[in-house]
Amino acid sequence: MKIFLLILFLAVGSGAPGKEKPNIVVIFIDDMGYGDIGPFGSQLNDTPHLDRMAGEGRKLTSFYSAAPVCTSARAALMTGCYPGRVGLAKGSGHIVLFPGDPHGLNPEEWTMAEMFKSAGYATGCFGKWHLGDQPEFLPTAQGFDAYFGIPYSNDMWPALRRFQCPDLPVLRDAKVVDLVKTMDDQARLCQRFTDEAVKFIRGNQQKPFFVYLPHAFVHHPRLARPQFMEKAANTTKAQIEEVDWSVGEILKCLREANLAENTMVLFTSDNGGARGCVNAPLRGGKGSVWEGGMREPTVVWWPGTIPAGTSSDEVMSTMDLLPTFEKMAKAPRRKNSLPIDGKDISEILLGWDGARSPHEYFFYHQADNLRAVRSGRWKCFQDGRLYDLESDIGEKRDVAQQHSEVVKRLQRAMKDFDVEMKAALRPVGFVKDSRTLVPRAGVEGEEAYLPTLSLKRK
Repeated sequence: MKIFLLILFLAVGSGAPGKEKPNIVVIFIDDMGYGDIGPFGSQLNDTPHLDRMAGEGRKLTSFYSAAPVCTSARAALMTGCYPGRVGLAKGSGHIVLFPGDPHGLNPEEWTMAEMFKSAGYATGCFGKWHLGDQPEFLPTAQGFDAYFGIPYSNDMWPALRRFQCPDLPVLRDAKVVDLVKTMDDQARLCQRFTDEAVKFIRGNQQKPFFVYLPHAFVHHPRLARPQFMEKAANTTKAQIEEVDWSVGEILKCLREANLAENTMVLFTSDNGGARGCVNAPLRGGKGSVWEGGMREPTVVWWPGTIPAGTSSDEVMSTMDLLPTFEKMAKAPRRKNSLPIDGKDISEILLGWDGARSPHEYFFYHQADNLRAVRSGRWKCFQDGRLYDLESDIGEKRDVAQQHSEVVKRLQRAMKDFDVEMKAALRPVGFVKDSRTLVPRAGVEGEEAYLPTLSLKRK
């Protein structure tokens, strides 16, 4: 079986004759809880497309984001690094980047999109970026051929009353083409991003492609299109079910284009669920370093290559996707030799017998503070609390007293890693005289474009 899968991995192409490199689609949800979809036990939300995706693919039950909030989680996905290593453990004056922030993903970093582009892929991003809204930081300056979406969180608009935000801009590539001004505008974002991704796939069938679909759903404020609101008990449910619709549209497009057997699709979330979402059976949620803040509901699909209806509980993270995809894309050597934290997890994704996590340790951070570490079944916090995640996924029983040697080993590992990280931090991207992409309503001249965090909070 292992030899057979290796042959498939090295010479895929049944969906597109002559192609040796798989297409890759990453669907990245915003603030979805571990228990919000059917494959991970939801009894509240109807997710037939994700149910089918898991039935035809593989669940990853110990797959982590590298951070419990938006900006830093996306920095880790794009660079294969813990966000602190690339200077984006937080924004310039807040836990995440805000409109007009002078900080962003440093253009000197080697992004996932740049890697795919170097390997001859068409690259498209459709949705929420949140790695800087200045021209130097936008997706089309970081390796994407095409971009359509919002540059930061969908709540960063005038209705976020404690901050003085401008209207929420919608960009095509680097140009503002629309504004999100009403909740009806918010409700259409999932469909708009999905339609753009489908259009990109249909227009790039003759070469390998990478599609990054980072939805604004299910981040507050929440509203879905009428057909989803009519049958849902609340806006959270409606948005989750519309996200499922989006997954169905992507998979349908791939099947209709005869691309399914040459395409890997990975579905996950940027961090744990916020208010209204379900993180059970995990403890905690968005912003925390409990499992509910960083362990994500993840499904990977590649018909004919990934064994159907299987699952893996091996420890993996979004940081692992860059080096894994780099191998699959047969990308040339990186343009720089800067270290990354991700490791190749292709054998686990492909369901090889005996495949194990390449990580001895996975570290949990809040902003630039190291809080905990996981090693195999054990999770240890800086203060010495210890949990056995194999028998206690909900982190209810501190077993430190029974396993003092494990605590000592893991605290030593945290100390060593913290020293190594602080000695190897790379500069964040920075722009002088940064300004918002659109003016604040009712304000004249350059003052209308002042960065949101430079203004007095209400």
